[in-house]
Amino acid sequence: MPTEPEIIYLDNNSSTRVDPEVLEEMMPFLTSRYGNPSGSHRFGTRVKEATNLAHERVAAMLGCEPNEVVFTSCGTESDNAAIHSALQMSPDRRHIVTTSVEHNAVLNYCEAVVRRGSQVTVVPVDEQGHLDAEEVEAAIRPETAVVSVMWANNETGVIYSIEKIAAICRAKGVFFHTDAVQAVGKMPINLARLPIHFLSLSGHKLHAPKGVGALYLNKRARFQPLIVGGPQEGGRRAGTDNVASIVGLGKAAELAVKTLEEENSRVRALRDRFEKTLLAELEDVQVNGDPRARLPNTSNLAFTGVDAQAVLLKLDQEGICCSLGSSCTTGAIQPSHVLRAMHFSNERARSSLRFSFGRFNTEAELDKVLDVLPRIVRKLRQLVAT
Repeated sequence: MPTEPEIIYLDNNSSTRVDPEVLEEMMPFLTSRYGNPSGSHRFGTRVKEATNLAHERVAAMLGCEPNEVVFTSCGTESDNAAIHSALQMSPDRRHIVTTSVEHNAVLNYCEAVVRRGSQVTVVPVDEQGHLDAEEVEAAIRPETAVVSVMWANNETGVIYSIEKIAAICRAKGVFFHTDAVQAVGKMPINLARLPIHFLSLSGHKLHAPKGVGALYLNKRARFQPLIVGGPQEGGRRAGTDNVASIVGLGKAAELAVKTLEEENSRVRALRDRFEKTLLAELEDVQVNGDPRARLPNTSNLAFTGVDAQAVLLKLDQEGICCSLGSSCTTGAIQPSHVLRAMHFSNERARSSLRFSFGRFNTEAELDKVLDVLPRIVRKLRQLVAT
């Protein structure tokens, strides 16, 4: 049987490899330390100490207090819980402001509450993916309950003016939520200095396992839980603690603080070399999104004249992983809603691929990608021309 090629993983915005140090810290809670942290015995108390440490580690990464961190199952749950709470705590306010480039965890939840009588204003972005804070401000009404704007876009990496938008919401007395799933671990965050009520993050985007996330809940913000039951997470998220994964997310948060400089230097250098080489070797390649104001690891490129799906399949045969866009829309017939919201043609959107680097990627891997990818694009263009 032919041997499969070694995997070169450039889809880190979709999910990341679990860091070996994270896995090592999780293992005791999957084997010998299996007690319930809600238990009244010492065996459970020691497990509770581990989840408390995870709160402290995530809080240190975010620049907040440990009791402002609520562990959830994922970023989607965190997004839903934040918007749900804002609507529940402001029953006379049934209006939401969000953007056209949000993750489906926000956009589809907004669609669901519209069917239940709420209203939503979707603020557009420009061709660079920029969001005008003044347009967000203009969209806020007296009946607005919450403004939800992502910190950085999952497909293009474009970073938004969260500080400015949060200040606008504070001045208007409106809850502010940010989906920071892609930003956390890739850029410094200090919530103690920002008037943010809710922030969502997901463990598997920063080298923790899938199935665990967190919601930052400002201690001064009123909150109505989405999941009701037992007293876990201070009564703000019921359900038996997913201890091993919570411990893993805590360790991943600690490592993210230590590796932030690497993310913004070595990983950025890999991404920049990738783009510079491709733009020099291939004609008709365009960067989607403002190249000056985006995450250090993300590259979304349009290869004019080829179908991105065909490029993706050819790269996959070579063991190179990237994506068409958000992992939550893979397989969709329509092109990326993010690229369409940036006023791109369907042709450009369908010729675009997202490459997202991480700290486990190497120069040798990049060498191979830069050898393989141009050949694939040239060959596909030749086939189209014949």
